[in-house]
Amino acid sequence: MTTQGYRMCTRCIMDNACDPDIEFDASGVCNHCARYDRLAKSVMRSGDDAGLQALLEKIKRGGRGKRYDCVLGLSGGVDSTYTLYLAKKFGLRPLAAHYDNGWNYEVSVRNIKHVCEKLGVDLHTHVADWEEFKDLQLAFIKASVVDIEVITDHAILGVLFRTASQEGVKYILSGSNVATEGGVIVPSWLHDKNDLTHIKYIHKKFGTRKLRTFPGLGLWGIAYYWGLKGIRYTSLLNYVHYDKEEAKKTLMGELGFQDYGAKHHESTWTRFYQTYILPRKFGFDKRRAHFSSLINSGQMTRQQALEEIRKPPCSQELLNTDKALVLSKFGLTDEQFEEIMDAPVKKHTDYKVGRVWITLRAIHRWLREHRKR
Repeated sequence: MTTQGYRMCTRCIMDNACDPDIEFDASGVCNHCARYDRLAKSVMRSGDDAGLQALLEKIKRGGRGKRYDCVLGLSGGVDSTYTLYLAKKFGLRPLAAHYDNGWNYEVSVRNIKHVCEKLGVDLHTHVADWEEFKDLQLAFIKASVVDIEVITDHAILGVLFRTASQEGVKYILSGSNVATEGGVIVPSWLHDKNDLTHIKYIHKKFGTRKLRTFPGLGLWGIAYYWGLKGIRYTSLLNYVHYDKEEAKKTLMGELGFQDYGAKHHESTWTRFYQTYILPRKFGFDKRRAHFSSLINSGQMTRQQALEEIRKPPCSQELLNTDKALVLSKFGLTDEQFEEIMDAPVKKHTDYKVGRVWITLRAIHRWLREHRKR
């Protein structure tokens, strides 16, 4: 917390307790809201029918003569499932690709299977080698860094790019979007998802097995798929008016989608990571960022967010169940796990990182935020 005392944004609910690097303007509005405003101008294209049609035509044209014209990352959550729904509605021929890291919540598994069958979409599932992935996750937990999810996010990208390349398609559709998640990004909570150098270093330092099957990309992998193969990553949700609750109602009514709870809770691990590990070890509640994005996109009032953030992120009963499952799958005792939780927090930069790639990504993000449409 800063020496100026506690401060919360007057527009969203981000504060200097969860983000010590937060900045406020003269009106008390934080830099996260300012970033959302920039992205709303540069990235969000709701109402741009011509832009949407141009994108759809490029995707269809690039897929002529092929079984599919795009690959879509499907997690079983609302964002990716609604993207699949839109893709079919817009006349695209997507191949759904799913990365199973061993932590799928049973509701999301049913959603994936049922929705793909209902929409007539083929599904490619990449099942991780559990013992290898478990060893990699444990390495990141023992490293005491905040972004343990970097390994799953990296693997998902690897699977998507490889699948697109194998099918000869030029577009990957993502459920990512500014309205519900992309507007509020806290640098101290995250590490670059594409940094394979960092992943390998931490695994070498704390892991016990060789990484033989992990779908890593790295700088040259990205250069190959992006530059040589011309594969592009895009979001349909930024081209439409995306209201998450409305989307959920549509999916439930038309596709029999089953609600699994809060954001990213389609994974048992991610739910436990966000509801226990982050508050317990790193001292913040990720819902602040989620709710603040929804406030900025007009899908939640600030008062509603303040009321929700006072509630526990999940029930104690569910938390106990998740913790028992996590410790069992990792083969850890309560004492061993709590010892890890009590270990000093480390920055990702305390370990080796891919600085060239991170610099390039930072430049890309800046250009993306400040470009004019």
